[in-house]
Amino acid sequence: MRGCDTVAQRRKIRWKPLRLRGLQHRWLFNTVMPVFLVLALVAVLVSVGICSYFYGSMQKGLESRAQAMANSFNDYFMDSGYNTYYQMAVRSAESFEDKNRIEMQFISSSGRIQVSTSGLTAGTAPGTPDISQAQEEGELRAYPYQGMDPQTGEQIMAVSYPLVSNDRVVGVLRLVTSLRVVNFQVMLLILFVVLVTGLCMALIIISNLIFINGVVEPVGVVTESVKRISAGSYGFQIEKHYPDELGELVDNINMMSLKLSQNEKMQTEFISSVSHELRTPLTAINGWGETILEDPTGDPEQLRRGIRIILNESRRLSTMVEELLEFSKMQDGRFTLQIEPVDLQAEFEDAIFTYRELFRQDGIELEYEAPEELLPPISGDPERLKQVFCNVLDNAAKHGGSGKRIAASIGQEGEEQVIRVRDYGPGIPEAELPFVKQKFYKGTSKARGSGIGLAVCDEIIGLHGGKFEIGNAEGGGAVVTIRLPMKA
Repeated sequence: MRGCDTVAQRRKIRWKPLRLRGLQHRWLFNTVMPVFLVLALVAVLVSVGICSYFYGSMQKGLESRAQAMANSFNDYFMDSGYNTYYQMAVRSAESFEDKNRIEMQFISSSGRIQVSTSGLTAGTAPGTPDISQAQEEGELRAYPYQGMDPQTGEQIMAVSYPLVSNDRVVGVLRLVTSLRVVNFQVMLLILFVVLVTGLCMALIIISNLIFINGVVEPVGVVTESVKRISAGSYGFQIEKHYPDELGELVDNINMMSLKLSQNEKMQTEFISSVSHELRTPLTAINGWGETILEDPTGDPEQLRRGIRIILNESRRLSTMVEELLEFSKMQDGRFTLQIEPVDLQAEFEDAIFTYRELFRQDGIELEYEAPEELLPPISGDPERLKQVFCNVLDNAAKHGGSGKRIAASIGQEGEEQVIRVRDYGPGIPEAELPFVKQKFYKGTSKARGSGIGLAVCDEIIGLHGGKFEIGNAEGGGAVVTIRLPMKA
């Protein structure tokens, strides 16, 4: 027997870290990748929002200031002549408060800077699109530009506003600021967003790895344990570390392992028992057959005794073979019923009549209590039901024959016909009662048998929609109760 000794049953599989690379990769890819994509999308949207907010706010500020100053010039100075316009442009450039951050320029119709808060750019032509748009379109609105200064190569933001005289653009008011500080601030914020996103990703990956170590790898250990059990190492137990569903899974596998170990043990005992059961009657048959063959004209009483033994042992062999065949049908699903109307009382009384004389020869009295009125037929398989009756009666004599008395009865109780067979033997130990209908189970009984007869009976009665119950009777002995519905 593989893996069923007491030492093997006490061995336990300990948790060991496993490298479930395929499962880890699949888990991380299916779980982390969608989260990573969502976080990346959020980071991109936040970064775009930051850029839009900072650059948009900066542009609106420049546009509002340029519009206010240009409107003042257009309303009060542009129609007063060039000298007045130029003087006011110089005065505005000298009094401009934010000249440290913003450069104010007055650009001529030729595109060159006439007046600037920064004297270094006077006389130069910036050449950016905002200037040409303001000159060509002439619409009284701000024309923004964000990009590289063609002369210095510096990232700038500029807003140009046309200056109009007699409905003709004669110049442009332009505000220019460097984006170096703003770009640095935006970059810091984007870097902060990236770091936060990376931190979130790291936490997600770490939490998933912890989950894998806490759940997936123990599942791998359970898988290895199941492989060992399926290979024949029955009885191994997995240490339980978790009270959740994983712990329930471990409990179920441990229970399965123990049941497999018990079934393996019972099957081994069954094979040993059947081998012994077959050998004993075959030995008796061979022995008495040789005796009769050698001395066919011997003592008639001795010959009758030998022939009786041969018949009894042959009958026992036939019963055992029948049980094995029925059990084989149960195992592969070929166990079926031939349903027809059955006179249950007549079938049971036939079994009583058959076994009464056999029991009398063994000194056992078989008492039968018939119902007061004839019972109506029920639907069932007469051959299978008679097989159950014979098996139950034979079992009562085998295990309770020491009481020298067996009582049988049949009657109607409600919508059921009930058969009871009671012996007056030692009864069944309480600890063995839950298992007596299990296949291969013989318990502490020393009586001959394969251990599958009651399992076959339980299957037959179950297929009829009835109940097959075994218990101990008051006053000693065991009682078998068969309940069959009167209506299918």
